[in-house]
Amino acid sequence: MTESFVIQSDIANLTQVEERLFHFCRLCNVGSYYSTLQVATLQAVENAIVHGNLSDADRQVALTFGTCRGGLFVEVKDQGAGFDYGRFGDLPIGESTQGEGIFVMRSLADRMMFSDGGRVVRLEFDVNGIDPADALQRIAVLQSHYHPVAA
Repeated sequence: MTESFVIQSDIANLTQVEERLFHFCRLCNVGSYYSTLQVATLQAVENAIVHGNLSDADRQVALTFGTCRGGLFVEVKDQGAGFDYGRFGDLPIGESTQGEGIFVMRSLADRMMFSDGGRVVRLEFDVNGIDPADALQRIAVLQSHYHPVAA
């Protein structure tokens, strides 16, 4: 099962993405996993709008939600120039927030792949039963980055 649609590059359209993702998750009977998909998907779409399409409302972002290998995938494609996604590691460096969105997406998705010169990101989520150890590891990584323990 897949659902594809296009939005204009306007942050206001994130609400439409949320609604359609929620509906898709309900159709796939994975509503309990919606929050994880929502955060990663909205980050990918926001990156496409702001960084890919440079907030140009004349450009579009294409989205596809689908099922794959016992889970779901989200694919987001912008009309920008692309970027060197290989230069972003696991964690943003220093005080800069550059790469933080990629860090969040990588932390929440089971697999993240870029293609078309960085214009397309595909996030895959194993929703048929995430390993509890993997879930706890993801939580720990995100908490350590956003709420570091004071020394």
